[in-house]
Amino acid sequence: MSDKGVFRVTNFAAGPSAIPLEVLEVAQNEFLNYKDSGMSVLELSHRSELFESILSEAETNLRGTLNIPDNYKVLFMQGGGTGEFAACYLNMMASDVIFNKQQSAPGGKQLKCAYFITGIWSKKAYEECSKIGGSPHAIVDAKKYYNGAGYFGLPPREEWDMPKPEETAFVYYCDNETIGGVEMEVDSIVPHIDPSIPIVCDMSSNILSRKFDVSKFGIIYAGAQKNIGPSGLTIVIIRDDLLSRNAPNNTSYIPSVLDYKYFVDQGPMPNTPPTFAIYMCGLVLKHINRIGGLSTLENNRNAKAKLIYDVLDAFPNCYNNPIDKRYRSKMNIVFTMKDKSLEQKLLKLATENHFVEIKGHRSVGGFRISVYNSITVEQALKFSELLVSFAKENSQ
Repeated sequence: MSDKGVFRVTNFAAGPSAIPLEVLEVAQNEFLNYKDSGMSVLELSHRSELFESILSEAETNLRGTLNIPDNYKVLFMQGGGTGEFAACYLNMMASDVIFNKQQSAPGGKQLKCAYFITGIWSKKAYEECSKIGGSPHAIVDAKKYYNGAGYFGLPPREEWDMPKPEETAFVYYCDNETIGGVEMEVDSIVPHIDPSIPIVCDMSSNILSRKFDVSKFGIIYAGAQKNIGPSGLTIVIIRDDLLSRNAPNNTSYIPSVLDYKYFVDQGPMPNTPPTFAIYMCGLVLKHINRIGGLSTLENNRNAKAKLIYDVLDAFPNCYNNPIDKRYRSKMNIVFTMKDKSLEQKLLKLATENHFVEIKGHRSVGGFRISVYNSITVEQALKFSELLVSFAKENSQ
């Protein structure tokens, strides 16, 4: 129950995930008659002045929140992370930056697309690159490093198999592995990559949760359904030089729906975009600005994660989190029960107390507590108290 008398559970879903109640209420109030247009925002033409204003304001607020430099474009696309696995490879290889580098590659060998495989999503990106004709190279495969037991962190630098800069098209990594609960620190990877190599980063599940330097990246993409808004929208941030294409026929193989340059050249909406998702994204960004921006969100994420991890560590006879502490995600907290027979009991207790969507991903099992921006510190505190009570009652 919210303080406004509306029944609301604490939704720990990994995505689509919770949206701030204040944002939902604004959308509710504007739903039937947006700005006296006599139309719902769902009914607005994407070519109307009203929607163009929504889109422009959302981009402006995103640029301001993330301090995106002027030499980057912001694209509002579709296809989610899975679409971007292919899109980032195709667009990179078509750019003059990579095309010209390929022309002068030592021995004419195909440039390597270098991947940090730290979880299921980065593994899928690596596999997609191979599927569509790339030459993927694993800088590290964390699961192999941990002897096949799982993805528990980023292997030390001495274990990295980094290709030479002149042999590398780009470096790719996933900043936060939603399924495995592994998150990179801001300085885990970027400072150790030769600055001549563009970095592609999937920030789907931790964008807008902490400060970082956009200028260190070639491409950043993020599905909206974690911290930005509802599902259906994918945001791409790309450096201008990677959009330059002068070589003949080096773009003809990219489907338009995945072509970044097509979206830039044809305007921000070459096709009908996910208008309602963009509208909600704009409301979320306004909400972020009202509550203090990234500084507030970063403080909150640290506080929420600490509350829950402290309990997991305090009761090792009940809970187990296998992730290297340096790489524990502050967005997706995963754990298993020492006594698996207690899993259903904890699920039932959580549901009775209106905590929902805490089951781990089907591929790994256990539990996953996703504390995205919309989850409050108070909600995390109450759930941590439930974990303490459960552990005291059921630990051996």
